[in-house]
Formats: sequence, C-alpha cells, structure tokens
Amino acid sequence: MKLPFSLLSSLIFMVLLSCNQQNPKEKLAHLNGYWEISKVEMPDGTVKEYTISTLVDYIEIKDSVGFRKKVAPKLDGGFIINDDAEKITVKIENNTLNLYYSTQFDSWKETVLEANEQQLVVLNKDDKKYTYKKFEKFNLE
Repeated sequence: MKLPFSLLSSLIFMVLLSCNQQNPKEKLAHLNGYWEISKVEMPDGTVKEYTISTLVDYIEIKDSVGFRKKVAPKLDGGFIINDDAEKITVKIENNTLNLYYSTQFDSWKETVLEANEQQLVVLNKDDKKYTYKKFEKFNLE
C-alpha cells in the first residue's frame, strides 16, 4: 500500500511543481522596459541589497533579438543615454528562457527565472541571482 501512496504523492508533487513554473513566452512578454537592480544573491547565500542606483537597465527585444543598455535617470523624467549597448539573442531551450548577450569584448548567458510586470530575476553563469524591480520615474511633487 505504501508504494502506490508514495507514487501518487510524487505525481502530485510533480504536477504542482510544473504548474508553478512560468511559461517562457510569458516571461519574454515582460522583459522590455526599464529595470532597476534591487538585490544580488551570491552562490554562498549572502545577499547584497541596493536601495538606490544611479544607472538603470533598459531592455528592448523584438522577434527574439534586441539590446540592453545602461541609462541614467534624470530628475525631469528623462534619461542620459550613451551609445553602448549589449546585443541580446533570446532562446527558449528546455522550457527555459535564456538571454545570450554579446559585446565586442565578451559574450555570456543569463537564464530568466522570473519575469512579470514588477520584477525580473536572472541567474548568470557564476550562479549569482540578480533581482530587478520595474523602474519608477522620480516624483518631485
């Protein structure tokens, strides 16, 4: 009797786990926009919190290709922008959303763990987990 119960328990666990995972195409739909880093979780479990950042990541992807660039928010709601950008190629592999970056100096991959209207979480090759929040323009009123 224990075998069928444990088998049933395992099956239920797998179904619940798979239902909890976000579809990679849903994640992709939320990538575009301005993202502000909020924390980095290191492989050893330590966490570095960011309360304010002078730079924001702007991501733009269309038809699985795009770019990411660092922009500096201004008090009037605009941004200071330079010409530096990291090219991005998006691939869905094994039901996972991967971002392949390239510059003239380097190339690397990040895996999108979560992406919704308010939060973006990516994992890099060094097992560092970066959490971003949607950037909100300065409100001086």
